[in-house]
Amino acid sequence: MVYIHSWQEFQDAAEALYAKSPNKARYVAKWKSSEGKLVLKITDDTTCIKFKTFSSIFLNRFEALNLSLIEKMQNRRKEEQAQSIPDQPMPAVENAPEAPISSVAIQSASVAPGVKKKKPKKKK
Repeated sequence: MVYIHSWQEFQDAAEALYAKSPNKARYVAKWKSSEGKLVLKITDDTTCIKFKTFSSIFLNRFEALNLSLIEKMQNRRKEEQAQSIPDQPMPAVENAPEAPISSVAIQSASVAPGVKKKKPKKKK
C-alpha cells in the first residue's frame, strides 16, 4: 500500500487504475469522525493506492472524484445525461378546491395517538 500525498497525483492514479482494470477495481472511502480523518483507497488486487487527509478542504475534491468514478462505472458522461432530458415545460395543474378542515380533525391532530391527557387536579 502506497500513500500518495498529492491530491492530483492520487486522482490521476485512481482514474488510471480503474481504466486499466474496471472489472477488478474496488474503491473504498473511510471517514473517522473521532479523528477527523478521511482515507481513500483504490485497489485491483495487484496495486493499492491510498490517500489520507485531516483537512476539510478536500471534501469538494473527494466529491468530484466520486462523481468521476461513478460516471466511468456507469459508462456515462454528464453531456449524455443532460441531452437525454427533454426541454419541455411541465403541464399546468389546475388548482382543486381544498376541503374544509373540521374542528374534530384539528383537535385529533393536536394530541399524538396513544398519549393520554392528564386530568386537571380538583381544587379543595
